[in-house]
Amino acid sequence: MSRVRIGLLGPTVVEVDGRAVKLTPTTIAVLARLVIANGDLVTVDEIFRDVWPTPARTVRREDRISVQKRILELRRVLEPDRAGAESLLIPTDRGAATSAYRLTVGRDHVDLHRFGDLLARAQQTDAATAVELLTEAVALWRGRPLFHVEEYAFARATIARLRPMHAAACRALVEAYQQLGLFDEALRVGEVLHSEHPDDPGLAAMLGELRGRSRTRAGTLRRDLAALGTAVVVTGGDLFAQEGAHLAVGFSDTFDTDITQDVVISRTSLQGQVLDRLYGGDRTRLDRDLRNALRTVDPVTVESRADKRRGKLARYPVGTVAVLRGSSRQVFAVAYSVMGNDLVARSSLDRLRHSLDNLWDAVDLHGRREPVAVPVMGAGLARVDGTQPATLITTIVESFVRRSRHQPVSRELRVVVRPEDLQRTAMLDVASFLKGLP
Repeated sequence: MSRVRIGLLGPTVVEVDGRAVKLTPTTIAVLARLVIANGDLVTVDEIFRDVWPTPARTVRREDRISVQKRILELRRVLEPDRAGAESLLIPTDRGAATSAYRLTVGRDHVDLHRFGDLLARAQQTDAATAVELLTEAVALWRGRPLFHVEEYAFARATIARLRPMHAAACRALVEAYQQLGLFDEALRVGEVLHSEHPDDPGLAAMLGELRGRSRTRAGTLRRDLAALGTAVVVTGGDLFAQEGAHLAVGFSDTFDTDITQDVVISRTSLQGQVLDRLYGGDRTRLDRDLRNALRTVDPVTVESRADKRRGKLARYPVGTVAVLRGSSRQVFAVAYSVMGNDLVARSSLDRLRHSLDNLWDAVDLHGRREPVAVPVMGAGLARVDGTQPATLITTIVESFVRRSRHQPVSRELRVVVRPEDLQRTAMLDVASFLKGLP
């Protein structure tokens, strides 16, 4: 059977096998009357009185024939491969007094019905799924609803019902984006909605609040994994401001700490901030703590000063974790990159995964099941080239969840996205990934 789509929320009314089909205005009105009936039977007399509005009188035989001709035209258009056969999409119910018709095209193939179904489903689900459903629902609107038949009395009640539903869908989409921390997307949808309803004071206030938010502010995505006794949180912000959590910080295999003139380590990097914010710039104390943490680990090699002109010379295995013990929380310094003799740190997804496996072992041993906050390793200067931040986030979470299935690591993993990385992080993709975690 041909693939049929019926659209009453835009200019194209009927498509068959992807091709637009031209219908006469009266036939469009008959089709719209059947669509609005939502699968219920509509008698020939009802169709005639609604589509051929005339002074009240008895519907005559020739009037019924006019309706039947339009039904026949619709059948030929919707079912071109069923010439002469009983109609499947507009079957006839032959009553004692008069015949009746109903439209049996699937709801997913009628934009008016699909719109309502998507909106209803979005109200019963999580924010990430709601964004997907509502985006599709709003996209179905390509003009005025039922504008081909808006002068008919039978269409006015449906039009009056659809318009606030469209506004509600847009508002719900704005709210879902805000829940995901996607404030720019929320603002984009809100501005379109406000252009359609400029006199709505509530919309104006909502836009003012959205515009007042920082473009770099992020919401918090959370997925509780009760069966594993843990939770996963992805949030924007400052790693060092994460209260009640141990910290993981990526280092290179040489555990360099020299931030002088930003030649070896950048002062703005997380390693540089460990020195400045946790050690008050006391590099001697940080290096001493690193040596103590690494005393049981043998270097794999020691570079010569001729080859590596600045920084430390001893190289430790990728995946080595040095635990810096603080009074209230631990810092897990994990070597996931290799510092080249050209003073450029490089890593890969394989190195990152291996390092994460070792990190969870260290957290399990020293973290007392307390929350651990992890940056988006590979998104900074020691980057994993060609890998998007969302992929790095899912890599970290996958590794943590896989480890937690075998043995609990921490009651909460907190992945912290730097504010400067938020604009290039597909948070909606991350939210969908978290939702899909078993």
